[in-house]
Amino acid sequence: MITRDPRLRGGRPIIAGTGTCVRTIAIASNKGYSPEEIAADRSHLTLAQIHAALAFYHANKSEIDADIEANERAYDEGARNSGRPIVP
Repeated sequence: MITRDPRLRGGRPIIAGTGTCVRTIAIASNKGYSPEEIAADRSHLTLAQIHAALAFYHANKSEIDADIEANERAYDEGARNSGRPIVP
């Protein structure tokens, strides 16, 4: 249920048939949202797809966490360089 394609989302793992990155689901989960809450907020995804993304995340936690951190650093750097305030 999880796939990678270098032409989609920079080759990041995504839920097959969608453009939703595993990291998006991981971020929501890390914020305390349950799989059911994540699925309710993303009506185009099934609960099974959410669970598949979470299983992939936990099996590849260091890779996904590093991607999340790199994305946050890039965002913060871009915000600093633009002169806009950084919103946590």
